[in-house]
Amino acid sequence: MRRTPIAKQQTFTRINDAIRVPQVRLIDADGEQLGVIETVSAMERAEQADLDLVEVAPEARPPVCRIMDFGKYRYDKEKKEKEARKKQHNVQMKTVRIKTANISEHDMEYRLGHIREFIGKGNRVKVSMRFFGRQMAFKDRGRQVMQDVAEKLEDVAKVDQMPTMEGREMSMILRPV
Repeated sequence: MRRTPIAKQQTFTRINDAIRVPQVRLIDADGEQLGVIETVSAMERAEQADLDLVEVAPEARPPVCRIMDFGKYRYDKEKKEKEARKKQHNVQMKTVRIKTANISEHDMEYRLGHIREFIGKGNRVKVSMRFFGRQMAFKDRGRQVMQDVAEKLEDVAKVDQMPTMEGREMSMILRPV
């Protein structure tokens, strides 16, 4: 059985002699487009300007190259990637368990406080309730408790998934508004 290799995305940037295509679309150091020219001619122009010939769009046909300082280009690229990682926010799924459908008012308020805190941080919340033994006969009471939770949190959360039974556990998912 023969496996075909998976094409990996290019992680390095070709510069100067590493560019081996016959023609490139050239942009000079001032940002002016010079059109499609021979690679050798483009490298000569880069040498005259005492800069590098950098391939900025290798997937284009012909590849787009720019005359610039490669060290500065790499520094700016790394800086942008670092800034993008800072702004990235992973949305987590938090779980709040309600032990039984016969939950006291104080316990309910306590759990609602935690849900508000999680929603305030931008996380999604899974509210779950487990039914033990004969409690399975009172699934409708559990569904009513779940709907009460959703109503009390209408100002900060929206129901992403309505209450559903999964075996002996009923759960619903809330997301920030």
